[in-house]
Amino acid sequence: MRASFLVLLLAMTVASLWGQNQQKHRLIVLTDIEADPDDTQSLVRLLLYSNEIDIKGLIATTSCWHRNMVNPQSIKKVVQGYEKVHHNLMLHHAQYPKAEALYALIKQGLPRYGMAGVGSNNDSEGSEWIIRELEKADERPLWISVWGGANTLAQALYQLKQTQNPQALKQLVSRLRVYAISDQDDSGLWLRNNFPDLFYIVSPGDDYGSATWSAINGYISGIDNHRISNTWIAQHIQQGHGSLGALYPDVAWGVEGDTPAFLSLIQNGLSNAEHPDWGGWGGRYELYQPDFSSQKKGGSGVPFEPETRKIWTHAVDAFSPYVSYDYGRAVKPDTVVFRDNKVSLWRWRDDFQNDFAARMDWCCQPYEAANHHPQIVLSHPDMMVVKSGQWVALDAFETTDPDGDSFSFLWFHYPEAGTYHQPIGVEGANNAHAAFFIAPKVDKDETVHFILKVTDRGQPQLSSYKRVIVTIQPS
Repeated sequence: MRASFLVLLLAMTVASLWGQNQQKHRLIVLTDIEADPDDTQSLVRLLLYSNEIDIKGLIATTSCWHRNMVNPQSIKKVVQGYEKVHHNLMLHHAQYPKAEALYALIKQGLPRYGMAGVGSNNDSEGSEWIIRELEKADERPLWISVWGGANTLAQALYQLKQTQNPQALKQLVSRLRVYAISDQDDSGLWLRNNFPDLFYIVSPGDDYGSATWSAINGYISGIDNHRISNTWIAQHIQQGHGSLGALYPDVAWGVEGDTPAFLSLIQNGLSNAEHPDWGGWGGRYELYQPDFSSQKKGGSGVPFEPETRKIWTHAVDAFSPYVSYDYGRAVKPDTVVFRDNKVSLWRWRDDFQNDFAARMDWCCQPYEAANHHPQIVLSHPDMMVVKSGQWVALDAFETTDPDGDSFSFLWFHYPEAGTYHQPIGVEGANNAHAAFFIAPKVDKDETVHFILKVTDRGQPQLSSYKRVIVTIQPS
């Protein structure tokens, strides 16, 4: 009894400290659940992160694949599965919301496709819910995670445009952040054209195979794809992990195609949702007006038209996976280099799949039998200013693991995330608690991003991150 109490106290203390250091992102999900099993898969995962993301709405919508119906009852079914494991999740983190609070967030848009559901007399409980949340006196941006069609959001902004003066409307739009899983109806393009200041992350059009988000489930030649296999899913998610895992459906078209729309809201020390160009679990995106001539048409019937403004969209990363060695230095970069927009997402895939599997264990295991994240402690600020030619020391000596597991360090430069794009190597070993590099010569102030990844040896292995941003000034 005493040991169990101490374990629970430790979990609550860690949770309290975690919450003090991070402000949760507000999130409303628009889902065409039942159009594809992957919406249910993504919802299962999302609920396991409801301790870290402030879910404000779960709205059933239509899409080009699901035009004439909405299915809020399917959302409710997943929440019912969550309710049965909530007590066990609380053993691992004290901020999991009660199921009653989540039930109250289940809403629905109109069972109409795209712009046919936008305009006069097209309000729904979903669109009204978005307006209600957006108008709250909350300083945090409101993220809209679009897993299907976007017309419920479009109707909310249409209604606000009719009822608000231009200045008030501009202020409300400035609070919105949209991450859409491509365009799955004709309202996404309408939103971007009619609200040119709306923060919008999207791989535009319906060429889903080229979209950054599709890297979550794409088979990548030359790497280990096991963690998106049906065998891995059955073992680590579906079977033996309680009621929530049992609700996770088999893959039909692609596993969890909607999950990237909220991965960057998980505050793991890597992602910064306000800076999509910094990269993270949800991929990396840059702000520009895409070249329409280079885009391909898919087969969904969604409009295929040029963008009229800048959007957050495809960004190319170059990445060499690290390879483990039995003798000598534990890890070294491979000789192969992958380079395209999908790299920015799948480069983290093993980490976020292991993270998901660990949280699935939280559904059914006591605290002492499951794995938890290493706690990284930097010995210096995470933002630094140095001069060209200066030796720069990075260190995380005080890092710990709550389960007493051993862990490994890995420091690396992320060239695409900063303004200085030439790779900077770590002097000596990059897998120790301390790392060093020499600030390169620059002609103007440049920023470089160094990432520390700490991975424990628990099962499944869990990784935490810290990002150190160094501004290099001319000497």
